[in-house]
Amino acid sequence: MAVQTIAGNATTAPVDLGPAAALSCRECGERFELGPLFACASCFGPLEVAYDLPTGSPEELRERIEAGPDNIWRYAPLLPVPADVAEKPNINPGFTKLVKADNLARELGVTGGLYVKDDSGNPTHSFKDRVVAIAVEAARAFGFTTLSCSSTGNLAGAVGAAAARAGLRSCVFIPHDLEQGKVVMAAVYGGELVGIEGNYDDVNRFCSELIGDPLGEGWGFVNVNLRPYYGEGSKTLAYEICEQLGWKLPDQIVIPIASGSQLTKIDKGFQELIKLGLVEDKPYKIFGAQAEGCSPVSAAFKAGHDVVRPQKPNTIAKSLAIGNPADGPYVLDIARRTGGAVEDVNDEQVIDAIKLLARTEGIFGETAGGVTVGVTKKLIEAGVIDPALTTVVLNTGDGLKTLDAVSATSQASATIKPSLDAFRAAGLASA
Repeated sequence: MAVQTIAGNATTAPVDLGPAAALSCRECGERFELGPLFACASCFGPLEVAYDLPTGSPEELRERIEAGPDNIWRYAPLLPVPADVAEKPNINPGFTKLVKADNLARELGVTGGLYVKDDSGNPTHSFKDRVVAIAVEAARAFGFTTLSCSSTGNLAGAVGAAAARAGLRSCVFIPHDLEQGKVVMAAVYGGELVGIEGNYDDVNRFCSELIGDPLGEGWGFVNVNLRPYYGEGSKTLAYEICEQLGWKLPDQIVIPIASGSQLTKIDKGFQELIKLGLVEDKPYKIFGAQAEGCSPVSAAFKAGHDVVRPQKPNTIAKSLAIGNPADGPYVLDIARRTGGAVEDVNDEQVIDAIKLLARTEGIFGETAGGVTVGVTKKLIEAGVIDPALTTVVLNTGDGLKTLDAVSATSQASATIKPSLDAFRAAGLASA
């Protein structure tokens, strides 16, 4: 195998990352030894982890998974982590609730079964804990001493928490104008938090420069030089959904799009489960959801394009505000291959959808969840999503992180004096 080295990386020596066998280019297929690499030396295409997947009967593998811990480490045989990963200090995310959303289903006219995969139950209350947990194991294997990232908010908090738990230094970079709740959550873990004047794409460019500079020596950027491993954490959403559905694929799934990595890795997870015989091979449709104010993938899908034209973000859904999504072209491929679609909703529809999910299912999702529920509603009304099929919708974070989005329209019903007469006068007694 060829070995690619990058300035600022700790090591490319052989490492133990369980079933991970190599890194493979998604464009030309060239393979590389495991290391802190992210781009193909031949064509500059993105790298992803290739595996020696478990052999044996599907029944035995199912039993092994079901006997594992109630977190993502139950799927260690399918992830780039050492066999003893569950014994190491980590934030242990995953195995969050798959909520059968009957109230929301009635509201939307869904008859085939509607589920919300609620990842707000993770340690820092977003799905980013999954990807960071995998990245931490890669950082340990490669000898990094500082964990870093460019972030729209949720990732910064996840990196701060995971680094603290693992005994690593953290230094994370965010746009200067993030929601205050996310800033506090990222800073509270004691690492360095640096605001960059500009949007997420400006932050990401800065981090790409830092990784090639001596200043970045010994730094593991979870979404840059550790990105192939980091991205694999999103597969665990696919594994959990299928296991929680009784080892069955959903008919349809709606996934928010920021970089697009989550959507592509959920599809990869479904394909692995099919290959291993853990689920029956059947058609499924994948739908992507974006906010109108940052919808480059949706625009490309509607126009029939194979490439994604970058946009300058302008939306309340800041966790999805990536104007130049790295995995955008792959999202387009998957949506078209599976018979799905990519759609967007405006900020008003995002707010309405946040409140709809909260009102019907008691789940307070952040703005990304509002985007996903809003797009689901829009596609059902347009006849694109079949209401007679089993549908899963992702809520990737906690609404307490994005209170500003709904604070103006979510206030006390009344303020009264402490008396029954005042309560009766307010007209709330029989409401």
